[in-house]
Amino acid sequence: MPKITYIENNGVEHVIDVKTGLSVMEGAVKNNIPGIDADCGGACACATCHVYVDKAWLEKTGAKSAMEESMLDFAEGVEANSRLSCQIKVTDALDGLVVRMPESQH
Repeated sequence: MPKITYIENNGVEHVIDVKTGLSVMEGAVKNNIPGIDADCGGACACATCHVYVDKAWLEKTGAKSAMEESMLDFAEGVEANSRLSCQIKVTDALDGLVVRMPESQH
């Protein structure tokens, strides 16, 4: 299983094995990672799973859909590497992925 590192805004790291096929958000929710609330359950209908993807991983996580771009408009602190973690599917290629939570999510 790919290992994903979730880093809270305060610097606390959580390294989790996430099953392929799940989303990065589902991996966080199943492991009670603070800072990813996922209020909509992964329907890309909120922005409570906002993360910053480590720049080295941006290409591997794929492009943002128009719907994801639209939902990110509701998130605080959006940067070029902002993503909704519900929209990033875990594959073997994402083994080692690093995501950080924004200050507004804790």
